[in-house]
Amino acid sequence: MHRRGVGAGAIAKKKLAEMSKQLETFKSNLEEFASKHKQEIRKNPQFRVQFQEMCATIGVDPLASGKGFWSEMLGVGDFYYELGVQIVEVCLALKHRNGGLITLDELHQRVLKGRGKYAQDVSQDDLMRAIKKLKVMGNGFGMIPVGGSYLVQSVPAELNMDHTVVLQLAEKKGYVTVSEIKESLKWEKERACHVLDHLLKEGLAWLDSQASGEAQYWLPALFSEIISRDVTPEEANQMTP
Repeated sequence: MHRRGVGAGAIAKKKLAEMSKQLETFKSNLEEFASKHKQEIRKNPQFRVQFQEMCATIGVDPLASGKGFWSEMLGVGDFYYELGVQIVEVCLALKHRNGGLITLDELHQRVLKGRGKYAQDVSQDDLMRAIKKLKVMGNGFGMIPVGGSYLVQSVPAELNMDHTVVLQLAEKKGYVTVSEIKESLKWEKERACHVLDHLLKEGLAWLDSQASGEAQYWLPALFSEIISRDVTPEEANQMTP
């Protein structure tokens, strides 16, 4: 009698068992690393990014739960929860000026200023992770890529790809016109006006109808001069000739 060969299923099962064992070893080593370097992880933003990347390689999310080993050991759950609260506070305070859109750079500066010089340092990567957690909660938060950075959206406005490309077009000057949209994006006038009207309706854009040439649609989230001063939309219109 011939002995039956080892089946493909048995080989796959053996490999899976070996991989699972390696993964458990890696996870155990990661926990040991976290225990040894928890102070650096808490205090150093760059170190925290590297640790998050290490966790991602084995599918571990230290922010997935407010309880458990990672939260108790590192306190990262509380850290990102508190950071999320600060992000919401900053966005709400500026909503009357920017309509619920703010650059990631400005949000970072304002969060750092609000935390004080003796508080735990925070990086833009930390902000992005906290915003992703806020987004999961379904309260309107999200990030829109603009240039080499992001705009943070803190209102539940419906923004599709058309709105996003117009925001990207306005990124350099802080405003955009119908003619610029038509020329740069090769759109019909109706499409450009539809997008701009929606941004106006949502409070994400301000209209300067007295601008020389043609009306300008300002995006206050991108207009640092307006953002840096406590002005109303009416005052902002007066500032622009």
